[in-house]
Amino acid sequence: MASGPPQTELRLVLLGRARAGQSAAGNAILGRQAFLTQTASEPAVTQDCEKHRGTIAGRWVSVVVAQDWFCSERPPEEVRHHVSSCVALSAPGPHAFLLCVPVDRPADMELRALEALEKVFGPTAVSGHTLVLFTHTDQMVLGQQLDEYIATRRKDLLELVVMCGDRYHSLERRSRGEKDERESVEELLEKVEQTVKESGVEFYSCPLYQEAEARVREKQAEIVRQRRGGEELNEEVPSSASPPEEELDDEEMARVREEAERSVHNLNIDTEGITSLSPASSSPSFLSSLWQGLTGWLRRLPKMLRMESLLGAFVGLFVGGPVGRMLGATVGSVATEVGRRKTPKTERNK
Repeated sequence: MASGPPQTELRLVLLGRARAGQSAAGNAILGRQAFLTQTASEPAVTQDCEKHRGTIAGRWVSVVVAQDWFCSERPPEEVRHHVSSCVALSAPGPHAFLLCVPVDRPADMELRALEALEKVFGPTAVSGHTLVLFTHTDQMVLGQQLDEYIATRRKDLLELVVMCGDRYHSLERRSRGEKDERESVEELLEKVEQTVKESGVEFYSCPLYQEAEARVREKQAEIVRQRRGGEELNEEVPSSASPPEEELDDEEMARVREEAERSVHNLNIDTEGITSLSPASSSPSFLSSLWQGLTGWLRRLPKMLRMESLLGAFVGLFVGGPVGRMLGATVGSVATEVGRRKTPKTERNK
């Protein structure tokens, strides 16, 4: 057995603002009350990152519920502590980040969350490894499907979906039967596995995750030596060292791994890049925001042209009102006609 987590383990990191439903989503995935949830009437309580494991549909799954650190006004050292904990608990790297987004609130904080993810982990963390997990869907217009609601009523949610490579899901069903929930969880895990397959890598990694994994392995070796009464604790351990696992069974080694993960703090993280996204420290002008949004939209335009049915709704992001709806309908029709004419022309040129 290797010193790291099992190769068949599916690692998920649930991110979100306070009361975004990440703890409830984690419980739904694991099929038990593993994470503490808070009701809407209870005051928000800052909690440490947590990790729990379980077997779901034949898969060994670990779920990390992370702090609301992406738009935090907390001191930089506190932010570094929480991000370091999230990274260490999901080392050597997650198979997917699940951004929990409540549909009953504006998504401005979640848009900043994606910016923070890119700053901390790199742009492909969002475009290639993040899936939007919609929560509070019981607050949608009665009788309206999630796809329709996003496309016709929520341009902010649509932007999130496009930034995350059109990957989204909801664990909540209008019929609350247990069978429906478990089927929805299995569908989510299938989407995560498809995301991994499309990424072309076994799991997401970056220098920060590599640093965390090296620190965890080093701590593992130290814990094992403590238990064996071996080398002195203050002796320097090479980062490549592996614990002498031949004397530990799988269950004990898993406990050592968990203890090592919880001990890793203060990784090399640029907290300034995160705290600068806070509303209190960042108030761009309307024209600046409009320009940033427009350039981002233009970068994603080629991909959106393959989504003619959604393009018209997205155009309203910068116009709004009756004029926006009329312009969106026109753009959607034009995009559809362009796509229809482009296909025969491409075939003739082959």
